[in-house]
Amino acid sequence: MIRALIFDFDGLILDSETPTFTSWAEVFRSQGAELRLEVWSRYIGLVHGSFDPQEHLERALGRPVDMAPLRAEKRRRFLEMVLAQPVMPGVLDYLDGARRLGLKAAVASSAPGEYVRGELLRLGLFERFDAVKCGEDAPRCKPAPDLYLAAAGALGVAPGEAVALEDSPNGVAAAKAAGLYCVAVPNAVTCGLDLSAADLIVGSLAELPLEDLLCRAGRSR
Repeated sequence: MIRALIFDFDGLILDSETPTFTSWAEVFRSQGAELRLEVWSRYIGLVHGSFDPQEHLERALGRPVDMAPLRAEKRRRFLEMVLAQPVMPGVLDYLDGARRLGLKAAVASSAPGEYVRGELLRLGLFERFDAVKCGEDAPRCKPAPDLYLAAAGALGVAPGEAVALEDSPNGVAAAKAAGLYCVAVPNAVTCGLDLSAADLIVGSLAELPLEDLLCRAGRSR
């Protein structure tokens, strides 16, 4: 029986993936280099700081780079874009459905807790979750299972009693390694990645009513 939903944050609740990639790609172009999506995508879902823009940019240019002004510009553009992003389609419906059906809800994200909790508060969603587990709350981040195990433990449910909602291969790997049923919901950045390890792939949570998902997840047990 499914008793809980565990959401990734970046790219699943809020499409911050597109602004992050786009803002760094613009910085690279301003210096005469290219940040390719296939390179960037390897770092999606990993612990914050896994991608080293200075290393990649200096390797591409063959010279040292003063990153301070470039990081400031990236941050400015990221904020400009991410603040315009709405909550991803279907997320609010799933949270409403979870409350109606008596399911618990948590967030499991490799990103820093200060960032995730701050964004959830800004979006008016923080109180909708029973637990929020972030990069500093587990020994290892995704694709290791630790964050999902921590989130399930905080909710008081077994991993097999929870559904993970993810957008990246690293996140899917973490959820499956932890023993959760996993639904992959790709966004504009992750739609070309291999999400086949998920139990189910949907274009948007709005395409699949929560009750239908629970039926599918229950039948898979």
